[in-house]
Amino acid sequence: MSHAPTEDLNVAASEVMPPPARIKAQIALSDEAARTVLEGRAALCRILGREDDRRFLIVGPCSIHDPQAGLDYANRLQALAREVADTLLIVMRVYFEKPRTSVGWKGFINDPRMDDSFHIAEGMQRARRFLVDVAELGLPTATEALDPIAPQYLGDLIAWTAIGARTSESQTHREMASGLSTPVGFKNGTDGDLSGAINAIISASRPHSFLGINADGVTAVIRTRGNPHGHLVLRGGGGRPNYDTVSVALAEAALQQAGLARNLVIDCAHSNSYKKPELQPLVLNDGLAQVAQGNRSIIGWMVESNLEWGNQPIPTDPSKLKYGCSVTDPCVDWTTTEKMIRQARETLRGCRKRGE
Repeated sequence: MSHAPTEDLNVAASEVMPPPARIKAQIALSDEAARTVLEGRAALCRILGREDDRRFLIVGPCSIHDPQAGLDYANRLQALAREVADTLLIVMRVYFEKPRTSVGWKGFINDPRMDDSFHIAEGMQRARRFLVDVAELGLPTATEALDPIAPQYLGDLIAWTAIGARTSESQTHREMASGLSTPVGFKNGTDGDLSGAINAIISASRPHSFLGINADGVTAVIRTRGNPHGHLVLRGGGGRPNYDTVSVALAEAALQQAGLARNLVIDCAHSNSYKKPELQPLVLNDGLAQVAQGNRSIIGWMVESNLEWGNQPIPTDPSKLKYGCSVTDPCVDWTTTEKMIRQARETLRGCRKRGE
């Protein structure tokens, strides 16, 4: 080579990642876990298709950073899920990847030891182990698809997927969503605009061909059939919420104009609650009231919940972390979560009794 190097000029190092097939073989999907995943997906699709008159609730920590506390939460949630199963399908929020506006902890997969050591292979293995453990409890899980390679490692364990406000307009994420095996909720933009998410639903419903990796970790051309189960998630934005009756009516009209099913999920956190956990119950109650008054487009909600209230900064010594408290966005605590879910059940049961 006579010329100076022209690539990898800003790459400090490169490490080989174990291929998806190897990690899946090490942490296998059991029959019981597979049944949870398949039944959860099928139930979600029936709700989206109005074949099941229940609603669903995506509830759980803003992010998983402590698998022990996460399993503690999952066990409590599974018991509650059985209690309310006549009116609500409960899906646990299990987020391992965190999008960042600038910098910050990027999630359990990227940095499982929370010390900037970035043991990504370890993070992926531990994330998969956690998902298997939760699925074996009989509790379906939801996550955000951020890294386009991660679904090859974890996608067989997920029942519902979100595409976030920052990535709904990304062609890469629309292509990825078109091949996911789960229903996919697309969040409206951080500015509150719905058009990006609506266009994403349309795009993801179509077949795509794009570069990815296969189970052996080899670069491949991925060809998808398209995902027919995309829907809109209202998360607020542009300095205001969008869960109120006027915003919901505008979203319904926009979906109808685009020729899409009027399926709406309301995110009780983020801009809809100004990231104030004490407002999340009010957002949920408002949506429930709309359902009680006859709304049929609101088919689910998202709630950021943990064992303890609020959030905490990540200390220099991770052993000093408060057990069961979020290290990302603030969450409602378990006691509040129980009250919210039981209240939702009572309201929805009342709707059923009236034949609405």
